[in-house]
Amino acid sequence: MTDELISMTAREAVRRLRAREITPLDLVDAAAARIEAVDGAVNALPTLCLDRARDMAKAFQAPAEPGPGWLAGLPIVVKDLEELAGVRTTFGSPIFADYVPDVNEISVETLQRNGAIPIAKSNTPEFGAGANTFNEVFGKTRNPWNTAMTCGGSSGGSAVALATGMAWLGTGSDLGGSLRTPSSFCSTVGLRPSPGRVATGPGRNPFQTLSVHGPMGRTVGDVALMLDAECGHHPRDPLSLARPATPFQKAADAPRAPGRIGFSANLGLGPVDPEVVDICRAAAYRFADDGTIVEEACPDFSGALETFQTLRAELYVGVNAALLRNHRDLLKPEVIWNIEKGMRLTAADIGAAEETRGQIFQRVVRWFEDYDLLACPAAIVPPFDVDIRYVEGVGDHRFDNYVDWLYIVSAVTLTSCPAISVPAGFTSSGLPVGVQLMARPRGEAELLSFAAHLEGTLALRSEMPILPRAGTP
Repeated sequence: MTDELISMTAREAVRRLRAREITPLDLVDAAAARIEAVDGAVNALPTLCLDRARDMAKAFQAPAEPGPGWLAGLPIVVKDLEELAGVRTTFGSPIFADYVPDVNEISVETLQRNGAIPIAKSNTPEFGAGANTFNEVFGKTRNPWNTAMTCGGSSGGSAVALATGMAWLGTGSDLGGSLRTPSSFCSTVGLRPSPGRVATGPGRNPFQTLSVHGPMGRTVGDVALMLDAECGHHPRDPLSLARPATPFQKAADAPRAPGRIGFSANLGLGPVDPEVVDICRAAAYRFADDGTIVEEACPDFSGALETFQTLRAELYVGVNAALLRNHRDLLKPEVIWNIEKGMRLTAADIGAAEETRGQIFQRVVRWFEDYDLLACPAAIVPPFDVDIRYVEGVGDHRFDNYVDWLYIVSAVTLTSCPAISVPAGFTSSGLPVGVQLMARPRGEAELLSFAAHLEGTLALRSEMPILPRAGTP
């Protein structure tokens, strides 16, 4: 029965939980068995809380009138950047190697209130910095499609847990692609929602709009379910948005083709692996099968790389400067570099970046007057050797630092538009590639409908979940 349970979509599992055909304890036990069988090969879930989960499952009670985001006792995994009360939460850092919080992070609390049962913490890079999931506390998380390769990051542990059937849903966060890159690398689905769509915190910088929390699943419908479970206003998050009147699942259940979309190989900003371009272009042009006009077009993202680097560095100072002062010897070099870059910024630097960001946003809004969707790669390369810290170059192009290779997702971050990574296909060597879809500002419902349509057209989900596959770089 374990294989049957772990193979279900999250929505099917919730339907059966609501119908009382299965129990939360059945699913906790099925997940535990799967974790024991496969996690040793991928190291996605280094901290388990299965006894806590079983206690929650045994005591679980449904409300009289559950809402559309009710998860009915579904087990989930929680990224190790998000505090889970009573469970070791390290942020991937030796500084917090033994930290056990007393309270939940807001988005985790919201999910639990809506019937989620956390079973494990998923691995992440130190403080989520970098798109390769490794740290000095737990080591490397490996890609299940080829365990010699990276799963991406920073929500890499969650993506791997989903791909291998250790969980039905996983939490993620995204500053410069941390939901979208691992989803692309693991052939799962990750949605970066609008700032405020998922209430988070309480944090040191509650008014920032670069980093958001969002859902991860194996299907677009599962991601819509999780977004229904975690969205909504919270008084301790000043940017949080009210829950929409119509559930996001309704959009996923009504897949439709957009009228006109633009496809761009690189947003006009940098190099991309040619095989990745071919796979993503082919996926985007499948919209044309149902009458969509598909054109090679995108908004003008001029200045996006420098702007993102400046605003990211400013954020790192606000959030992590005290760690540099007090624990420099325990920080990885990339984090030190990012904080020190922020400390060298002037008010003029930050002001210019904010102005450019505003200009990019206005150009994007005008572009969406003519187009319904932007499609492009979710990562500029396929999964790479897990022992490489970050992509240093593509072809003849060299990147200056550990962040620049993420330009194709970080540029989208600047717009605050919702974006999703959907499986697009596989390279000739069998590695996953995801296509990134970006919709209008606060257009999550429309985005989910378009993404569900493409998912149905491409029909790639039959591969999931998988057993980890050994390979070579």
